[in-house]
Amino acid sequence: MDENARAEQAGVARRTLGVASPLEVSAQGLGCMGMSDFYGAADEQEALATLARALDLGVTFLDTADMYGPFTNERLVGRAIAGRRDEVQLATKFGVERRPDGTVVGINGRPEYVRAACEASLERLGVETIDLYYQHRVDPDVPIEETVGAMSDLVVAGKVRHLGLSEAGPETIRRAHAVHPITALQTEYSLFTRDLEADIAPVLLELGIGLVAYSPLGRGLLAGVRPGELPEGDTREARFPRFAAGAVEANLALADRLAALAAERDVTAAQLALAWVLAAEERLDVGVVPIPGTRRVAYLEQNVAALHLALTPADLDALEAAVPAEAVVGDRYADMGAVGR
Repeated sequence: MDENARAEQAGVARRTLGVASPLEVSAQGLGCMGMSDFYGAADEQEALATLARALDLGVTFLDTADMYGPFTNERLVGRAIAGRRDEVQLATKFGVERRPDGTVVGINGRPEYVRAACEASLERLGVETIDLYYQHRVDPDVPIEETVGAMSDLVVAGKVRHLGLSEAGPETIRRAHAVHPITALQTEYSLFTRDLEADIAPVLLELGIGLVAYSPLGRGLLAGVRPGELPEGDTREARFPRFAAGAVEANLALADRLAALAAERDVTAAQLALAWVLAAEERLDVGVVPIPGTRRVAYLEQNVAALHLALTPADLDALEAAVPAEAVVGDRYADMGAVGR
């Protein structure tokens, strides 16, 4: 059975993020960033086809941000969901301030900026309400209580339904949740990135906060991406230390181990890596939803098929032995100062 037929036949389950302010979403979401920014030239028609196919399959949890493009990704997603808004759980983010030319201004968590950013996102998306509104990065110069207070006002005003944080540290999560229930923390989580299990996951469990896992495929390395084969304009080699010479060789060797295990099961390495993230819901005891990014229908269908790949405890042990977290070489970002605040 080909991936298209398999995806059609299987359907997509649902999961719930958060306890105090619960949001039901598709068990796998779609990260939309690469459709507009960072991963090479955009193909709007293919992106729109991918978004339409996602909704048809039941992948209804769509993730974007104002800074992707900048601004163009929200417009793209808005076009894709026009006429289908009721099917979608729409997540977007504010806080990484960029100019229209792409220049990064900095991190902005000031209350007045929160309000203005939300209004601008609503206009670009063509919607009246955002289902899940994240602070993209924590502003070290603004108390989190002030930022989340402004976000809470958006909920009262009916412009936002649920609140989230991205790449926040344990203490910040606690302080934010004390102001208004946090539905989800979005952070990087994959076989390559498991550090949150030690100090963040226990806080999520205690407070009843869901986990949205971005880059569940290690920015493509776990799916077979090879430096030197990336399209023109793709910035991964320049932006991420794990792609740098001296690190990438070790990381590719780990990816090859994953690929060997996948071949034994007659699945793709990406499907096996996604199945591992999906299985973390039981291990961490919080709602876990991966949001793999793709801009191609074929890869979307392959990713959706991972939802129906059952892993035994022995499978999980084999995966973690093949790709030990401590064997991954390189930081997630060149500047780690903006994460875990």
